[in-house]
Amino acid sequence: MTSQEGHDKNLKTEIPLLRGVDAKRTGCVPPYYRAGQKEILHRSHKALESERKYIVAGNTFGKLFRITTWGESHGKAIGVIIDGCPPRVPLTEKAIQEDLDRRRPGGGPTSTARKEKDQVKILSGTLNGLTTGTPIAMMVENRDVKSSAYNELKDLYRPGHADFTYQKKYGIRDWRGGGRASARETVGRVAAGAVARKVLSVESISVVAYTLELGGVGVSSIDLAEVNNNPFRVPDRSAVKEMARRIAEVKKAGDSIGGVVEVIAHGVAPGLGEPVFDKLDAELAKALMSIGAVKGVEIGAGFEASRSLGSQNNDPISTNGFLSNNAGGILGGISNGEPIVVRAAVKPIPSIEIEQQTITVDNKPTHISVKGRHDVSAIPRINAVCEAMVCLTLVDFYLRQKVMAS
Repeated sequence: MTSQEGHDKNLKTEIPLLRGVDAKRTGCVPPYYRAGQKEILHRSHKALESERKYIVAGNTFGKLFRITTWGESHGKAIGVIIDGCPPRVPLTEKAIQEDLDRRRPGGGPTSTARKEKDQVKILSGTLNGLTTGTPIAMMVENRDVKSSAYNELKDLYRPGHADFTYQKKYGIRDWRGGGRASARETVGRVAAGAVARKVLSVESISVVAYTLELGGVGVSSIDLAEVNNNPFRVPDRSAVKEMARRIAEVKKAGDSIGGVVEVIAHGVAPGLGEPVFDKLDAELAKALMSIGAVKGVEIGAGFEASRSLGSQNNDPISTNGFLSNNAGGILGGISNGEPIVVRAAVKPIPSIEIEQQTITVDNKPTHISVKGRHDVSAIPRINAVCEAMVCLTLVDFYLRQKVMAS
């Protein structure tokens, strides 16, 4: 056998795996590789292996400011690794903890009874309170774990959860609290978002999220000074009482509710974002949609723009700037200097006591009632996650813009 024949034989095993073909069963390269695509056969094993890892990953976000979250809901710990953070940025565990405390379970009327301190530990990437420019690793230990509560559910697919899809994709799933599909994964996002916030603060960019609607109860006004003064993080004091009543009503019924979170970024200069496929609004939508409970995203006027006339939706421009902000601070995928406004539609928590129809892992029909420690609503804990994802998106584009300008 020649060296080239041996090379091609090995590639016959490698390439089909990338296309979902069982090479051991077929023992050959698919026809569409044989017909006029010999150059693919001569790609190095190293390149193919790298491509395969890229295809099956999906745990990393960002291009220059890159984060990779790790860990499961009921594992020993969860955390994040940040690569690309500039050096000499002031950073302490206390600064990160402030954001994590807003996401922490067990602290409000909509929250799960699971009690976690979510105490963050910075393992690398800082020295004397400053970032060093090297990867920043952060970890939060899981303390209040009760996996036995899921024993009765491990052979059932919970409606609204990712149990079914994870099983079909991987052939295995972590049934203890949902594993990677659990909202607990977002701890790493919030920790990373706190670091991104510190970088953005150098440019006087601020990001705040608040509850716009909860269980059908909306706000009639927006006063950002009110956001930290109530348990629902709502900017309208008059809506708090009705939201509390709605939560109590739904909780008593064994059900759950969703809502709408709005995020505003102030101080973003014109020019962030790239044309065509890397538009700022496209990346913001991706960032927010990557959160498990988010099912829809609006930028600026959003869907209301579809019901408007052009004369109503356009933002007139004066010598002092834009006279309105229906565009949500983004035109052509690039920031225009106005506040960036995005909204996320948050679905109800799928774990509910009300009995629902489902199937077992053996495809047998049954019913399920999920009891135990679960949120009634992802709001307001998810607000900190939405905030973090907007921060992470903006800091990535900020660094990309600095590279282009230099």
